[in-house]
Amino acid sequence: MDAFLESLSSPVHNEIGAIFIPVSDIAAARDWYCALLGREPTGDILFGHLWVVPMRAGSGLVLDSKDFGGPHDGKPAFHFNSRDLPAAHAKCAALGVDALGPIVDGMFFTFKDPDGNLLMVADVPPSQHSL
Repeated sequence: MDAFLESLSSPVHNEIGAIFIPVSDIAAARDWYCALLGREPTGDILFGHLWVVPMRAGSGLVLDSKDFGGPHDGKPAFHFNSRDLPAAHAKCAALGVDALGPIVDGMFFTFKDPDGNLLMVADVPPSQHSL
């Protein structure tokens, strides 16, 4: 059986459903991520500690303030896509993000959210611009 067919037979799907980000204040985090991504803060905060960021495509992003243990281990767990890194970098600077790094090799930059989670924005390769 080839690898693709094997992946279909597993009860654990070969896809990412959601990425959780630990936050200390769910309402403040919702507003900050919406400002970063140019979204309106719509939808309910679930169970008093979860908010699902409305994403255009890809895996879901879930902010979670329950049992906030602090930021991840200093490595970005994922990256946001961009087709214009200089504009994305300028937007982050305008938001006053912490630890805004330079654009590295024209490919990505990192910064921290208000809870200290290290985030990354990466260039979308030209072959994927129409996606």
